[in-house]
Amino acid sequence: MITNYLKIAWRNLVKNKTFSYINIVGLAISIASFLLITSYVLDELSYDKFNRDADRIYRINSKVSLGGGDVDAAVSDDMIGQLLKADYPQVEQFTRIYNEETTKLIKRGVTNVSESRVAFVDSTFFDVFTLPAISGDLKTALNEPNTVVITKSMAKKYFGTTDVVGKTIETTDNGSSIYKVNAVIEDMPRNSHFNFDFLFPMKNLNYNWGQFTNFNFHTYLKLAKGVDYKSFEKKLDEYINKYVLPYVQQFIKINSMEELKKSGNSLEYSLIPLTQIHLYSNLSSELAPNGNIQFVYIFAVVALFILVIACINFMNLATACSSKRTKEVGIRKVLGTEKRELIFQFLAESILTASLSLILAIGLTWLSLPVFNDIAGKSISITFLFSPAILIILLTLPFWVGILAGAYPAFYLSGFKPIEVLKGKLSSGSSGGGLRSILVVFQFATSILLIIGTIVIYKQLSFIQSKDLGFNKDQILIVNNTQLLGNNVDAFKDEVLRIKGVSNGTISSFLPVNSSSRSGESYFKEATLDVKNSLHMQNWEIDYTYIPTMGMELLKGRNFSRNFNDSNSVIINETAAKLLGYDDPVGKRIYTNDANHNPISYNIIGVVKNFNFESLRQNIGALSFFLNKNTGLESFRLNTKDVNPLISSIEEKWKSMAPGMPFSYRFMDDSFNDMYRDEQRVGKLGMIFSLLAIFIACLGLFGLATFIAQQRTREIGIRKVLGASAESIVRLLSKDFLRLVIIAFIIASPIAWLFMDKWLQGFAYRVGISWWIFIVAAVMVLLIALATVSFQAIKVAVANPLKSIRPRS
Repeated sequence: MITNYLKIAWRNLVKNKTFSYINIVGLAISIASFLLITSYVLDELSYDKFNRDADRIYRINSKVSLGGGDVDAAVSDDMIGQLLKADYPQVEQFTRIYNEETTKLIKRGVTNVSESRVAFVDSTFFDVFTLPAISGDLKTALNEPNTVVITKSMAKKYFGTTDVVGKTIETTDNGSSIYKVNAVIEDMPRNSHFNFDFLFPMKNLNYNWGQFTNFNFHTYLKLAKGVDYKSFEKKLDEYINKYVLPYVQQFIKINSMEELKKSGNSLEYSLIPLTQIHLYSNLSSELAPNGNIQFVYIFAVVALFILVIACINFMNLATACSSKRTKEVGIRKVLGTEKRELIFQFLAESILTASLSLILAIGLTWLSLPVFNDIAGKSISITFLFSPAILIILLTLPFWVGILAGAYPAFYLSGFKPIEVLKGKLSSGSSGGGLRSILVVFQFATSILLIIGTIVIYKQLSFIQSKDLGFNKDQILIVNNTQLLGNNVDAFKDEVLRIKGVSNGTISSFLPVNSSSRSGESYFKEATLDVKNSLHMQNWEIDYTYIPTMGMELLKGRNFSRNFNDSNSVIINETAAKLLGYDDPVGKRIYTNDANHNPISYNIIGVVKNFNFESLRQNIGALSFFLNKNTGLESFRLNTKDVNPLISSIEEKWKSMAPGMPFSYRFMDDSFNDMYRDEQRVGKLGMIFSLLAIFIACLGLFGLATFIAQQRTREIGIRKVLGASAESIVRLLSKDFLRLVIIAFIIASPIAWLFMDKWLQGFAYRVGISWWIFIVAAVMVLLIALATVSFQAIKVAVANPLKSIRPRS
């Protein structure tokens, strides 16, 4: 019986080639798009789940609000993990990651290689995270100082083999240090919120321990089985009252944390599950750029919509073509075929079509995967098709797509009454017209929604690129790791400034882009430190030429100058001046504590115009500049378009002053763009899948137009004989479809506005959703739909009318 169903299904596919091609190609493109987007969604959802106890691991986040200056960070103080473990049995284990030292120089022969994927970790690191060992004992690998755990790739890079336990590596970034390799682990999974190649023991970290108000460590807790982390989160307030409050009371006049809250300030700790960090956390000091759960939701819906659009095509064409099969159904019923058998027959045709589409879709997926990976920033292999989740989808896809697409046509066609069919009482081509109209509206409403969303994303990205940031990010070359120059830091800067095409330069690791140094401190308006006159703001160490090199503007006062003793001077931004309550802060003083908790004062000598030193998702916070040498980076402003020879000249200067040390550079605008990498990728993917959705919808529209034109051939022939022009014929066949597109636009527009307005709220600085965006989307879809329908309409309109009205033999 099943074989018979398939034979008949195949014959009908061959008989109706045009509609079969439209259905198979449309379904294949939609399934391929569905598979690609599903791979992206599953990859995003898989982050950190490879850890054996991922459901019990949590990171401690901190939030400090002081004087209107707010800091939400993925880091905490150095003491919290060990004290929580000591005080609460709910904490099974803790571990910390410190990666403020962003690079290490590893000696390789006579050269030095700069490695940026390095971190200091506790010896408990492998008790919390699951990272398989190739060799060595991970339980004891980091117990002693001057040891290191490296990845498989690094073992092969530096030793040519993974059998390296007991061998040593030499670092040369801060003098020469020898580290014994105690273990080799597999390369860390790509779907991890951190990825390191070298893990050094915390015992080698030179740090001023026990500072409860310095947040520099990523701290993770592994809770005991059955512990509800939301309930345990309340214990963090107990920690603050027991440990942090007495520490703060040493140098700030405060009686309780309640007093701090009543003054409008706060200090809070919270927990975030490990598996939520990648998609739900976008705080300062993240270990790597994270994703966005909103994008996952959006792409999941887009994948479903694209598949549904193709299924709608199938339903539309099947019901539209029903008149061609009414006699077949009538004769079968007269001969005793039951309705159930007819339903199975039509479903078999749908499933066969879906199966053929799936085979073609797998080929399309394989061909497009490299391009998709490049745009999405992924490295997904075609083997993802054989993962359990995808394999289940592949095996069941033809059946549920076939049933989804073929259910209505099956029940509709099998419901014909044989007497009426054989008497020719069913109206040709009109059956199911109302449903077809609804489905066409849904298709194009979805397409319009995707187009509007894509335009808004691109408009926001364009705004980010063109907004006045308060500094000039263009033509700034950043030379990395300039601390390697040692005593030649200033000499290198002077030599580079002599090169033609370099107009200015500065030495500082603090830059207005992510991944540069960040440092925060509490400041006070009075010498008596009190929460009521306090302000938390970032403090950056810069040199005399920093402000002019960055193209920043001084609104009041002056810059740091060699003509003055500015060791206790400070320049603040507009936000800091406003929060301090000063109209003209120049000449006023602010206070903070030194390492021994003694108050020290700084004289405000200038106010710099606000500039965006964080992502445009955030408001501009309070910021202060201090005169101090910070030698990690040197930045140079270029005034030439021919940068390659200039960079070569700078590299020559570097090699002469730091022989054997790696030369590394980047441009500030590239670092700036990296902050919005996800939005850029989503914009590109959104545009691609929007166009695919429109293409698939137009395939169905073309099929419907073809069918209706065929059904109205004689009517059109008669109209032409009676004097109708080709233009009027085209207008006759097109107007109904264009009316449906207009209805789709009316439905889609408010939905698109709601979704995109919510997305834009994630940016502190954002564009408005202009009316012209909706007009552009409407015109695009109208023109595409008109071109699709008109192609077939013109073909019929210019045909010889005598052939269409001649009686069929």
